[in-house]
Amino acid sequence: MPRIAGIDIPNEKRIDISLTYIFGIGDKVAQDILKTAKVDPSIRTKNLTSDEFRRIQDAIETLPTEGELRKIVRNNIETLKRIQAYRGVRHMMGLPVRGQRTRTNARTRKGKRKTIGAVSKEDTTTKAPAAAPTAAKK
Repeated sequence: MPRIAGIDIPNEKRIDISLTYIFGIGDKVAQDILKTAKVDPSIRTKNLTSDEFRRIQDAIETLPTEGELRKIVRNNIETLKRIQAYRGVRHMMGLPVRGQRTRTNARTRKGKRKTIGAVSKEDTTTKAPAAAPTAAKK
């Protein structure tokens, strides 16, 4: 398996699909990389020549990918939190950030349901009423 940007890309797939295994490279960016490297997108990864492979690596090095891109995203989120932007506050609270509804759903961000203030009928009937204060004996 060839290794690009610290990621092993699959041998048997077309190179335009294989490049999408790298974080930060999608379909469009993969096509652009192959166009600048002058490589046919339909060629299989295992059939690449060393020269084509080197040109693809050179094109990818100009883009932020993998760890570098993750660091940029993390720093952007930290900045939003630090300046108390709405999106940063939502990140801090662990709620959806992009305007999704939270009255129902949003379970991925909110976690398992926590029932608050719900008392079942059985609980209210089994509790004995509070005893009335008796007159103090003198």
